[in-house]
Amino acid sequence: MGDPRVSCFFARRALELAVNWLFKADSSLRMPYRDDLNAKLKEPTLVQVAGSVIVTKMDVVRRRGNVAVHRPGDVPAQDAVNAVDELFHVLYWLGRTYARTEAGKPFDGQRFDTSLIPRPVPAEVRRKKYAEVQQMAADFAAQQAELATERRQRKELDDEVKRLRAEVKAAKAANATVPDHHDYSEAQTRTQLIDLLLLEAGWLLDGPDDREYPVTGMPTDSRKGRVDYVLWDDNGKPLAVVEAKRTSKSVESGKYQASLYADALEKEHGQRPIIFYTNGHDTQIWDDAFYRPRPVQGFYTKDQLHLLIQRRARRKSLSTEPIDDGIVNRHYQKRAIQRIGEAFEKDKQRQALLVMATGTGKTRTVIALVDQMIRAGWVKRVLFLADRQVLVSQATNAFKKHLPSVPAVNLLTEKDSNARVYVSTYPTMLNLINEVDDTKQRRFGPGYFDLVVIDETHRSVYQKYGVIFEHFDSLLVGLTATPKNEIDRNTYRLFHLEEGVPTDVYDLEQAVQEGYLVRPVAKSVTTSRCTSSIRTLA
Repeated sequence: MGDPRVSCFFARRALELAVNWLFKADSSLRMPYRDDLNAKLKEPTLVQVAGSVIVTKMDVVRRRGNVAVHRPGDVPAQDAVNAVDELFHVLYWLGRTYARTEAGKPFDGQRFDTSLIPRPVPAEVRRKKYAEVQQMAADFAAQQAELATERRQRKELDDEVKRLRAEVKAAKAANATVPDHHDYSEAQTRTQLIDLLLLEAGWLLDGPDDREYPVTGMPTDSRKGRVDYVLWDDNGKPLAVVEAKRTSKSVESGKYQASLYADALEKEHGQRPIIFYTNGHDTQIWDDAFYRPRPVQGFYTKDQLHLLIQRRARRKSLSTEPIDDGIVNRHYQKRAIQRIGEAFEKDKQRQALLVMATGTGKTRTVIALVDQMIRAGWVKRVLFLADRQVLVSQATNAFKKHLPSVPAVNLLTEKDSNARVYVSTYPTMLNLINEVDDTKQRRFGPGYFDLVVIDETHRSVYQKYGVIFEHFDSLLVGLTATPKNEIDRNTYRLFHLEEGVPTDVYDLEQAVQEGYLVRPVAKSVTTSRCTSSIRTLA
């Protein structure tokens, strides 16, 4: 008898095993920085090899499996059918691309047959199995960790792997010359993935006007059109429009049509919605009243969209909002805050980088910035990231001391979801990104934080933990004491800045000249332990 939750879980497990094999067998694939399924699916070389449609199908299976394992409540049977169907398409592509013998290839025209699926077991039985599936997932994760450790201990390429890769490369080249007539049902996959991403943001899409909403005033002969998705506020006004294009098309191809739909909805309801346009693989968000379009890893919740629209009228200018002298009172600290404000507001930038010598008050400067931006209505929730636990504790205490009216939480020791400032290490936040809360929504979705602050910005930020900044659609401020001419060029690229030109600089030389710091003095010290441990060889 079939069980939807178990089916989704094992579909994801089968996908993970298949992708692991793929990265081992195909030498053209580059192993990502993190050895997990999500990172591998985002590896650009996989998209080049498999194509965006197949990678999108892989992502649907991954997400369906995550939902089945981590969310309570029944898993609809159709969700399991969709997951297994997408897995079938992935494995069909895998077989026709890499099979080394004709007997191993799927036959042309082979289709997924739903009539062969066993009848689901009763709901009450499935609920009892929920804990079992979670334990299976935990066991599988432990097995994968052990396997990864074992792989690292071996030589990366032995004779067997070399032979396998050579065979796979030859089979792949030969199979590429054979036309692929298999129907990968691209439109269905795209819809599934968009629905999943919307579900993670709390959009159930169960209303009659949520999909294919009719509008008028379009530049067509009929003057009519249908919006793929409309996300509605409780008052009946549109919060967002979502325009979906084929995966094979550029995401930019949906921009113009999405703006026309936004025009029509604004004329009908008196409120301009936030614009999303997507091809199922890439998604862009566009609040055309303020910022340019930008990539986003998912959708905003109802509350977050409501807040974005409210800010259009309520947000104050940062140039006129005072800086609290009780937090910072030095000229260079206030200058840094003003320049960040100019970058965000006047230049329409969403990233800023501060270079400040150690001991000049980087953390207090950021606290004063957060205070100003909260009062001006620019931010509601802030994430402060540091690379060491001791720095997390120090930053949390500093926020509580200098900004006591704004609740701050250390995510390493507390789980308070009602805070305004969250302080964390990179690994902790990386693990929390995929968590869901009691309402079955992703706890820290792309729109959760309005501002992310990176303490001690350095190379590891964009290598190992760059996915954090890709995930959160927020304003970004980086702090570093590294001299501007020693900062890696990729750091400037992360903040969309010209190389060698941070948003503001206050270096050691200036701090010494103005009397805020003293020049370091090098001392040579000899200890008895060192000298007593040295033996002169004859």
